[in-house]
Amino acid sequence: MNEKTNFPTLEDIKAAHQRIQPFIHKTPIMTSEAIDKIAGCQIYFKCENFQKVGAFKARGAANAVMKLTDDQKANGVATHSSGNHAAALARAASVAGIKSYIVMPSNAPEIKKKAVKGYGGEIIECVPTLEARETTLEEVVKRTGAVFIPPYDYVDVIEGQATCALEMWEEGIAFDTIMAPVGGGGLLGGTALTTKYISPNTKVIAGEPEGADDASRSFKAKKLIPMVGPKTIADGLLTSVGKINFEIIMQYVDDILTVSDQEIIEAMRLIYERMKIVIEPSCAVPLAALLKNKEKFKGQKVGIILSGGNVDLGKLPF
Repeated sequence: MNEKTNFPTLEDIKAAHQRIQPFIHKTPIMTSEAIDKIAGCQIYFKCENFQKVGAFKARGAANAVMKLTDDQKANGVATHSSGNHAAALARAASVAGIKSYIVMPSNAPEIKKKAVKGYGGEIIECVPTLEARETTLEEVVKRTGAVFIPPYDYVDVIEGQATCALEMWEEGIAFDTIMAPVGGGGLLGGTALTTKYISPNTKVIAGEPEGADDASRSFKAKKLIPMVGPKTIADGLLTSVGKINFEIIMQYVDDILTVSDQEIIEAMRLIYERMKIVIEPSCAVPLAALLKNKEKFKGQKVGIILSGGNVDLGKLPF
């Protein structure tokens, strides 16, 4: 830990990367000349949509579970999540041979519930409010004695998510900017830490939906403004940014750019058409932000983390 801040150090992040090797894919970096032409810069897409459980969340969950003591593992792990963290934690628990209890809102996408069940997680449904998620989780933890592994506002999870950018830097590309989406801020926080430790002059910029723009508003106000009633097609980004992540963001992130749902859909479609890969709406947010602000990135080498590919194909927005 970095004494001053309690943020993971570069050494912590490298150790996490070693720790989770058996549990994750080293995902490829892909490029598209057609998209580069449209964007006016060179984009390197880090394809976490090819990650285990179909999202970067596999990293943080694996790291958090692997760091538990045997005593902590005895009663299993629990969390609340509407999607990718749920599946990631259920999978990490299953690999570690322990139980997982996942509180999910009743309106969570069916594909994400199926994934949790497939990894042996026990789903406890609740009404779709943060308050209900938290109180239901408290009851589950009390009943089972399981360890709560939060989806994003948790140092071991942030440390795991930070390994994604570490792999990008290991490719030897001199990035001018690295972009990630922001919801709870675990991926953005981890990406910012790794990037600023390795290359302090590289900019770290987030993309965020206009309908769930608490990180952007908090960033401008320099204080945490929780999101009330978020509404966006990017279902993975409906959550308010976490406290620890917000501290990291204020210290290490250069800008947060917001985009409309229409811009997200266009960016998503562009990736489907030009790269022939499946991504979820949340994943398209950074590219949408870049395309909306082309002059900001002109001629640069930009790394974009494609955060996940868990989309309900029956409900594609195009």
